[in-house]
Amino acid sequence: MSTFLIRILLPLLVIAMTFPQRSVAESEQWCVADEQTPDDELQAALEWACGSGGADCSKMQQENQPCFLPNTIRDHASFAFNSYYQSYKHKGGSCYFKGAAMITELDPSHGSCHYEYNP
Repeated sequence: MSTFLIRILLPLLVIAMTFPQRSVAESEQWCVADEQTPDDELQAALEWACGSGGADCSKMQQENQPCFLPNTIRDHASFAFNSYYQSYKHKGGSCYFKGAAMITELDPSHGSCHYEYNP
């Protein structure tokens, strides 16, 4: 192999090894409320997530908090579902909530409301 090729390939190899590639299974994922779920089912799942589920719902429970608006059951449920999912996904927790939630690879954060992501 010529010296020229070695001079080009060696730095490319170092760069490729420096930046690990993510597999499809390792892509960023958030848990949000399914748009097709009725509000009463979302409300029940939201109450569980913020109660015995252990989600951190403090950022959406009061008007002065960053995720209070929009003040809808669907938006609050999405925040709570994601909080639960990110906290417990490595301990067996899922994004199911009796069919009220779904996984998305699009960051649902908006304005000052930041949805947590834990790799």
